[in-house]
Amino acid sequence: MPTTAPHALSDVTASDGTLRRFLHGLPGVDAVGLEARAASLGTRSIKTTAKAYAIDLAISMVDLTTLEGADTPGKVRALGAKAVRPDPTDRTTPATAAVCVYPDMVATAKEAVAGSGVKVASVATAFPAGRAPIAVKLADVREAVAAGADEIDMVIDRGAFLAGHYLKVYDEITAVKEACGTSARLKVIFETGELSTYDNIRRASWLGMLAGADFIKTSTGKVAVNATPANTLLMLEAVRDFRAQTGVQVGVKPAGGIRTTKDAVKFLVLVNETAGEDWLDNHWFRFGASSLLNDLLMQRQKLATGRYSGPDYVTVD
Repeated sequence: MPTTAPHALSDVTASDGTLRRFLHGLPGVDAVGLEARAASLGTRSIKTTAKAYAIDLAISMVDLTTLEGADTPGKVRALGAKAVRPDPTDRTTPATAAVCVYPDMVATAKEAVAGSGVKVASVATAFPAGRAPIAVKLADVREAVAAGADEIDMVIDRGAFLAGHYLKVYDEITAVKEACGTSARLKVIFETGELSTYDNIRRASWLGMLAGADFIKTSTGKVAVNATPANTLLMLEAVRDFRAQTGVQVGVKPAGGIRTTKDAVKFLVLVNETAGEDWLDNHWFRFGASSLLNDLLMQRQKLATGRYSGPDYVTVD
């Protein structure tokens, strides 16, 4: 497997030792300061026109997701229809960024969103645990790409990372990136709730970017602790600093636990104040939060009419 990174920091991945020295040489995270800044930014509020803009922007950043054992083609087609036209009564409502499904549902999702511009993302690499041989993980990725996936959401081997086997994790990400070919962007999921410390989240962020991730993603949404303002702020700082050093821009995707419009606005403020306006676009920032879309649609309708809609205004996912 390749062990070189295609950018100015490629020398740090030359060996396990150099990679370890680099990752452990990153500045330590001031946990109190990080959480205080995230909380401070979360107190900012926006009104009227700015709020309407933020709601539409957030809708356009949603990866509408179904990742259940009971998923059926009908459910995936319905999800695709909702992604393309989130509010059938208002054609000015933007489409979501993508629908995200298991590899065996990619072809169905692709048909459902055909011609719309909505992307099809697929989780792979033995999601959500990531416990499988590399050959199985790569086969998972290739199957999804062959079926038409525009994006692959992979999970890292947290056991290897926590054991300090950074080069193994790096090599796995680069192998998955290669399996994506030129047709699919790669999101690398860290499962931040299992990484224990902010220092580990910073190291994982840099490791993923060194290995060629197009996005770094907080979580699978399948554990108790998922996206938080603090861990997302930390990852935004990482992509900002990575671009400053390499010229390479990487996206960020917080996933899990973001359910309300108020939550989404807080995260957009984090993006703007930390990484900057260049990331305020669904090519560089996503929400992995399907239930969020319903609240965004309710709040959008409230701004337009001055009243909240009834409980049947949006579909129940």
